[in-house]
Amino acid sequence: MPTWSHEDTAQSQGHRLIAGVDEAGRGCLAGPVTAAAVIFLDRSALPPGLDDSKKLTRAARQRLHTHLTGHPAVLWATANASAAEIDRLNILQAALLAMQRAVASLSTAPDFILVDGNRLPTLPTPARAIIGGDAACLSIAAASILAKESRDRIMEALDREHPAHGFARHKGYGTAAHLRALAAHGPTPHHRRSFAPVAQLGLPFPR
Repeated sequence: MPTWSHEDTAQSQGHRLIAGVDEAGRGCLAGPVTAAAVIFLDRSALPPGLDDSKKLTRAARQRLHTHLTGHPAVLWATANASAAEIDRLNILQAALLAMQRAVASLSTAPDFILVDGNRLPTLPTPARAIIGGDAACLSIAAASILAKESRDRIMEALDREHPAHGFARHKGYGTAAHLRALAAHGPTPHHRRSFAPVAQLGLPFPR
């Protein structure tokens, strides 16, 4: 289970407002990559059961999302990089861009940032990358939940625009059902044309 150990280390170095940052949707064939940034102003705001979003059911993520986004002692923001930006920049750079945007969207700037992964976006604040941070660090785990749930809701909205593609079920990941729908109906404007399973179809994209 994630702990406060990374936040404790940052606080021992004199940092006060510590943000956790994570992203969701890097491996999808469609939709944006979504990042979230979370600051706990008071650790009593920590909801029970908070963990890496990948270990939680959808119902648990939704419950935790409601708690985190509604608590006055939690500062949070989410941001996206679009499929077009992913195609232009590559997925790594687009994920880092989404992280930058999430941090910049916080209502109060942090003075230290903990980022899931092994690469840091360009940030105006000291930061540390933590491999497996969503499973080790509570602030990053909270960000992973907000990023995942925010992106799931985006894909459910896109499903209403393009019901034949099944976005509400697979959330843009390259499942067998998604690949069959892509072959049958062609790509949408939200598909990542630079990703091989999409590019190999050789189909025109809608303008």
